[in-house]
Amino acid sequence: MVTYVTDVHDAERESTGCETDRGAHDGGDVVSVIGAGRILPVVVLADPAGAAPLAEALLAGGLRTAEVTFRTPAAADAIAAMAGHPGMLVGAGTVLTVEQVDRAVDAGARFVVSPGFGPAVVRRCQELDLPVFPGVSSATEIQMALDAGLDTVKFFPAEQLGGVGMVSALAAPFRSVRFIPTGGVSPANVADYLAHPAVLAVGGTWMVAPRLLDAGDWAEVTRLTGAAVAAARAAD
Repeated sequence: MVTYVTDVHDAERESTGCETDRGAHDGGDVVSVIGAGRILPVVVLADPAGAAPLAEALLAGGLRTAEVTFRTPAAADAIAAMAGHPGMLVGAGTVLTVEQVDRAVDAGARFVVSPGFGPAVVRRCQELDLPVFPGVSSATEIQMALDAGLDTVKFFPAEQLGGVGMVSALAAPFRSVRFIPTGGVSPANVADYLAHPAVLAVGGTWMVAPRLLDAGDWAEVTRLTGAAVAAARAAD
């Protein structure tokens, strides 16, 4: 049995259920909601028409959060449609530029996720008082995040970098940092990640796989989301 040592507070994983109503850019509320759900769906939508039914499918499965990535031209419209759905906390992912930060905010994004640490992106988010979770893959990048005043980061690509073992290695010297491992997380290993106390939540695509979104199979999205939520609760 492995024992993990960290300063992450379990209270940050609890939610009263009303956080999304408190203001567009309250970073503490955003972190609390993501931590309460433990699963952050990473969405790639080619057609914004699927955004509203996707929001409904995620909510029906028990999740209130989603990261809509700027990997398609439909990203801003999809964010706007999902952000307008009552109960949803929607962020923008794969944000690489300051211009994308501004487009995300205009669309209603409540947080930003990037695949790496981009100083200009982080700085712009902080100017807008917008929570930002930059991607890190090394101790150097974590130190950069801390220097920027951030303590929650995306660990990416998680499995390719060593998985839970690497999270443990990085969490040891950076005891106040919380991780959102993303990349290669699946039903087979999600419980292992979520059992680590330095992990706030995980990013995943299996419940929002492009083939499901392209087919409009919202029932399967709901089923897989519900199973992911159940796995997260079991890990806690």
